[in-house]
Amino acid sequence: MILLLCLHFGIAAVAPILVRTLHRKAFLVLALAPAIAFCWLLTKTSEISDGGVVTEDLGWVPSLHLDIALRLSTLSWTIGLLVTGIGALVLIYCAAYFKSDDPSLWRFSSVLTAFAGAMLGLVLSDNLLLLYVFWELTTVFSYLLIGNNPVRSANRRAAMQALIVTTLGGLAMLIGIVILGQRSSYRISELLATPPPADGMVITAIILLLVGALSKSALIPFHFWLPGAMAAPTPVSAYLHAAAMVKAGVYLVAVFAPMYAEIPGWRPITLGLGVITMIVGGWRALRQEDIKLLLAYGTVSQLGFLVALVGMGTRAAALGGIAMVVAHALFKSTLFMTVGIVDHSAGTRNLRELSGLWRKMPVVFGAAVLAGLSMAAAPPFAGYAAKESAFEAVTHGYPGLGAGYVAALAIGLVLGSALTVAYTARFLWGAFATKRDIPLTNPKQVTAGFAVVPVIVGVLSLIVGFFGGIETDLFAPYVDSFASGAHVDAIGLWHGFTPAFAMTIVAIVLGLAMFWWRAQVESTQKKVPAKIDGERAYNAVMRGLDRSAVEVTAITQRGSLPLYLGTILVVAIVLVGSAAIRSGASPTLRAWDSPAQAGVGIVIVLGAVLAARARGRLKAVVLVGASGYGVAVLFLLHGAPDLALTQLLVETVSLVVFVLVLRRLPEYFASRPMRADRYWRIAIGVVFGALVSVVGVIAADARVATPVSVRFPQEALSYGHGKNIVNVTLVDIRAWDTLGEISVLVVAATGIASLIFIQTRNTALHPRTLTPSAPAPAGTGPTWLRGVGRLRPERRSVIFEVVTRLVFHIMIAFSLFLVFSGHNAPGGGFAGGLVAGLALLVRYLAGGRSELDEAVPIDAGLLLGIGLLISVVSSLAPLLFGGTVLQSTSLDFTLPIYGDVHIVTSLFFDIGVYLIVIGLALDIARSLGAGIDRHVEQERRDQEVATR
Repeated sequence: MILLLCLHFGIAAVAPILVRTLHRKAFLVLALAPAIAFCWLLTKTSEISDGGVVTEDLGWVPSLHLDIALRLSTLSWTIGLLVTGIGALVLIYCAAYFKSDDPSLWRFSSVLTAFAGAMLGLVLSDNLLLLYVFWELTTVFSYLLIGNNPVRSANRRAAMQALIVTTLGGLAMLIGIVILGQRSSYRISELLATPPPADGMVITAIILLLVGALSKSALIPFHFWLPGAMAAPTPVSAYLHAAAMVKAGVYLVAVFAPMYAEIPGWRPITLGLGVITMIVGGWRALRQEDIKLLLAYGTVSQLGFLVALVGMGTRAAALGGIAMVVAHALFKSTLFMTVGIVDHSAGTRNLRELSGLWRKMPVVFGAAVLAGLSMAAAPPFAGYAAKESAFEAVTHGYPGLGAGYVAALAIGLVLGSALTVAYTARFLWGAFATKRDIPLTNPKQVTAGFAVVPVIVGVLSLIVGFFGGIETDLFAPYVDSFASGAHVDAIGLWHGFTPAFAMTIVAIVLGLAMFWWRAQVESTQKKVPAKIDGERAYNAVMRGLDRSAVEVTAITQRGSLPLYLGTILVVAIVLVGSAAIRSGASPTLRAWDSPAQAGVGIVIVLGAVLAARARGRLKAVVLVGASGYGVAVLFLLHGAPDLALTQLLVETVSLVVFVLVLRRLPEYFASRPMRADRYWRIAIGVVFGALVSVVGVIAADARVATPVSVRFPQEALSYGHGKNIVNVTLVDIRAWDTLGEISVLVVAATGIASLIFIQTRNTALHPRTLTPSAPAPAGTGPTWLRGVGRLRPERRSVIFEVVTRLVFHIMIAFSLFLVFSGHNAPGGGFAGGLVAGLALLVRYLAGGRSELDEAVPIDAGLLLGIGLLISVVSSLAPLLFGGTVLQSTSLDFTLPIYGDVHIVTSLFFDIGVYLIVIGLALDIARSLGAGIDRHVEQERRDQEVATR
């Protein structure tokens, strides 16, 4: 199962390449992924029908109870067949639906295939957290598919609406998942085998799960996002909104129904909202003139019916519900695909403009009739057999429910079914019938490849109806998992003259009557305003949020940095200070371990005070740097040379950055008199500084357990195979954190550099676009650096050039030494990268941007990307040898001349960090250095031109 998921995401990754090569025929290759999964699921039919399950487990993050636990049961097998089978057919349909020159084809093909993999992962997940991961993946992929054409505002609006609504439900579901997992287990199979006691927390968790399911399956009050999502291409509607994504909510309800249907609130939510949604969706469908929108509201109606069935919690309802899920996927995907053919061929989906297509497109019309009759539950189609079982479940009643409740439910389902018959007839009439007052439509010829898929699925809607007995046997293991409700006869086409059959006859007759008197129904709908309008409520809520955000921003964001900082610090003083006072702690203090620490502390304090009082910006920066260097000395005095080295290098790089930026700022701070509010600022700063010191002392004195640092040296030596605790911690013990931090660093460096490029109005800041360095002017003599020839004489310093020429290679060699020795001695990739970055900054300061490009003729972004790639690949490499992600191994060997060599595989991860830090330094030099240089030079040239 894991391989099937990898196949989907792997082929989705190469989909753009396939599209570039094969154009729209690439969909035929992409269809192999779900087709292979479909065939594999078929091979498990015998095992699943006997009540067996197939499981696969792979450890992921055990400490978070997150593992790749997959489980194939009767329910997941059924939905999996629908996801993969219809997914493969829809991908084949896409090969005829799209044009080869569609510019968005590469993106659409990749996302649709990845969605199929995410949906398959969702139904196979046995871990609730893993299920949530796939749940949100389907949300993101559906957002991308609905907004496939970002140029159209309708697509953007519909995609964002679907994303917000389903993500809101997903977040509610996540809370429920965490509650259930902490109270009992994150394994779905364990939750069903031994459900936790139904106390308040468990009831809350289950209801939150239902909120997620209702939002995904578009039930009231979340129903409005699904019709809006019809702005997506028709294959998306045929797959996501008929057979796959919207079934996720139904699937979740069906999974938990056997054990949790008796929980308070379950049936009122599933049955009540399900029936109301069924009626509202059907009523709204009768108002639509766009046949695709008509099917969309019909889908909302059918989803309400499905949730009501699978949420009843009885054997009869479970059998009818799962059969109806299969039937709905078949007939609704067929109908959406026929809409796509009509739209492509006739150029419109408005039923007021279509006429006579049943003669011009007989094959497509036949497929639509087959699917439509199944949707209307006409015998002998699959929809009829499933709905008969559903009505049979209603007539059996429910333990503990009164006859009035059951009667109201039966009436609601009959009315909803009648509306289904009515809008089915409206669809077939509107799309294909010959209308006397509308000119005949002249569609384009429909190719056989375009029509074959809906015909296949439409025929299945008929065939499945004759195999109700087989369906019953296949679904029996799931049905038997319900503890309540009577067993019913097998799914079939005839059970005699039963109350369920009478309900079907009433629904069909009433539905046909509503279609026959459609003019009167339309007139009634115009007179009766829509009371339940979720989209209007959604728009009102979003406008209210926007308005509230504007008002809150206007109050809190006053444009004053001192105000912001003061507010934060005052709140911290009040809250943290009151907690410190209530603690009543009286720690024992020792002023210093050695007089040297006291001397360094005095230097740090003086540097900070003088920096606050300095008028010159450069002076203030130097004084702040003095405080930073003092901290490095304190680290060294405390026996932490690695931290001291890192602090020293970081402080030096920070000073260089400050100096580069100061070139574009005034030389002095604004000279203003000492106003009264400044005394308040001083007071707040002093009090907060004292509070931080007190809290630090209290926290250090409050330790009751043995410090983790006691065992750290042994852990570092055994786990990370190194003696430098700091480096082992970064690249072994907390390597996941480091990987995330360097990823953020790459993104931040790229973004900030891009902003600076735009600000300085430079478009040629990487070396590939720079003009080669001009040779030194005649008579100037030899140069120590190759790039200084373009500098003006007054900007050159021979001493600086000579020193740079002498120390550059030494600094690079020292940086490499730090990288390779950092696992056992002070250093590491970060420190080595800082040294190399400082060497590049020295080259820039000595010779300008041309010298920098001579030193590193490579784009900084490329260097950042290579470093991140090396770190990621080295993180995943252990998987190839049966290890875990970021697992390190010690390699010991002997070289002929060098001797014994000890290397840890995490060194390669550290090399990636080394390159990233160098790329960051190069980004700084080119953006804050060369970028500003160009801007200054351009200003100087403009001034010279203006003075001429």
